[in-house]
Amino acid sequence: MKTKLNEYKLTDFGKSNSLKTRFHQIIPGGGHTYAKGDDQFPQFYSPYITRGKGCHIWDADGNEYIEYAMGLRAVTLGHAFDPVDNAVIEALRNGINFNRPSTIELDCAEDLLKTIDNGHEMVKFAKNGSDSTTAAIKLARAYTGRELIAVCGDHPFFSTDDWFIGSTPMTGGIPENIQKQTIKFKYNDIQSLEDLFNAYPGKIAAVIMEAEKEIMPADGYLDSVKQICQKNNAVFIFDEIIAGFRYHLGGGQKLHNIVPDLSTYGKAIANGYSLSALTGKREIMECGGINHNKERVFLLSTTYGAEHHHLAAAIATMKYYRENNVVGYLHEIGSLLRAKIEKVIRELSLEEYFTIKGRSCALLYGTLDNEKKPSQLFRTLFLQETIKRGMLAPSLLVSYSHTDEVVQITSEIIYDALVVYRKALAEGVEKYLEGKPVKPVFRKYC
Repeated sequence: MKTKLNEYKLTDFGKSNSLKTRFHQIIPGGGHTYAKGDDQFPQFYSPYITRGKGCHIWDADGNEYIEYAMGLRAVTLGHAFDPVDNAVIEALRNGINFNRPSTIELDCAEDLLKTIDNGHEMVKFAKNGSDSTTAAIKLARAYTGRELIAVCGDHPFFSTDDWFIGSTPMTGGIPENIQKQTIKFKYNDIQSLEDLFNAYPGKIAAVIMEAEKEIMPADGYLDSVKQICQKNNAVFIFDEIIAGFRYHLGGGQKLHNIVPDLSTYGKAIANGYSLSALTGKREIMECGGINHNKERVFLLSTTYGAEHHHLAAAIATMKYYRENNVVGYLHEIGSLLRAKIEKVIRELSLEEYFTIKGRSCALLYGTLDNEKKPSQLFRTLFLQETIKRGMLAPSLLVSYSHTDEVVQITSEIIYDALVVYRKALAEGVEKYLEGKPVKPVFRKYC
């Protein structure tokens, strides 16, 4: 018997569709985050959300969805999660921003270093991941006296700031000299990194990458990256914004037993509340302090970087993680989801056209066309058919609030959507697709 969310197709998107014009009239791009934009969702199925609870959200038309983006990976416990929200409410009653540091800033910093347990000695907080990664880059440049930054070209996003965006197709407004300061290497290709250091001897300040994304590191690869950094006196930075508190409390570096010079954390650190962190070795982090006689570095001085209620959210989130083995559950429920989806794929003989990849706690899917090439048309079709059936899933990110029952409903929704997908492969995707296809975020023109 099919469950409630899968008994019918959602048909009423009138309020959401009418809201688009108003959004675009007053907000450039129609939203404050590119990944949430209208061009990332089917033209007639781009719901505007009004509330959420657990792993469910509701739109302006009252439609209910199971969500699998979970605030762009930031919400790992669940929406409106009481243990976290109650800590935030209590903190609000005591004031959130004073003229001097509050004791909660020290409490949260000590708690974070203890929780991630990666050997780092200092931490500084900010509001989003880009703040922290850019701070890491600034520290690396100050510490080494160099300008060039080597980024992993297979990892799509590190910062909204010019040093990174200048390396993408969206270079509008970024001076050419800044664009040239970021150079790229390939993941699991140690020679490509060595080639950069050989091509720019004594000029590379830092190497920044994720320890692991959809593809696991080859044996010895991360050790080799660290050795190359040490050999060339470059700062080694891990971006753990996604992997931290999802793959492992300490991120990918803990899974692979590699300690970088600097690390950045965010997203799940406070279950969606705006907080990120830069952690690192004392000798580098102290460049941003005042207890030395070197040239000063302006490091993460923000009015709202240590708002008390967001720090309270982080403390409550970390406490819940330690007491309830959240990471273990994310892997467990994600493995169940993977198994059920892969069964559906096999039943419909779509193994070569719809793929599942990544660790079970952070699954992504691939949509391929008749020629078995990545397809935005088929991605749009899959999104269209799952949204119609009460599931919002630009990715397949589970949370602590996803249950076995929810996963079962999800597998039913995906089965129905992939039946349409299979028909589209046979009869042409245009026959089934309503409206324009989604587009890549990083593109030169609209």
